[in-house]
Amino acid sequence: MPKPRAELEVSAGGIVFRREPEAPARYLLIRDSYRNWGFPKGHLEDAELPADTARRETAEETGLDQLLLHGPIRVIDWHFRFRGRRIHKYCHFFLFESPDGEACPQTDEGITACRWLSLDEALAELSYDNARGVLKRAGEMVRTLTAIGPGRNGGAAPDD
Repeated sequence: MPKPRAELEVSAGGIVFRREPEAPARYLLIRDSYRNWGFPKGHLEDAELPADTARRETAEETGLDQLLLHGPIRVIDWHFRFRGRRIHKYCHFFLFESPDGEACPQTDEGITACRWLSLDEALAELSYDNARGVLKRAGEMVRTLTAIGPGRNGGAAPDD
């Protein structure tokens, strides 16, 4: 007898970083109600686009409302069982920058803590291996953004 087919779920989440003067970037991790450290994420609603879901869920779960989207990071997938159902979940992750504001765990969303950590600290703290790959890629993107900076000539247009 064949196994029942897994149900498909699609979600999206955000990797949030913050630049600090003369210091390495810091990354935001959240702790869920199961005491696992990860990233804000949630299900797409109706015809919502993954980037919109990632922004909404990140804001809802962290209390941060000024999130600058830098782009997609990667899509990961995994299989799990929940209440007797087999689930195949895909999650789209996006890179966001938070220039300011206090991250505040939204307990009504099941978030019990928020922490800003260096890349190495965050990689060590994460509860899931597949999340480490996403964070490593986000770190590469942030290094590129930091190296590029505001542009040559301080962002001014070149002289003609």
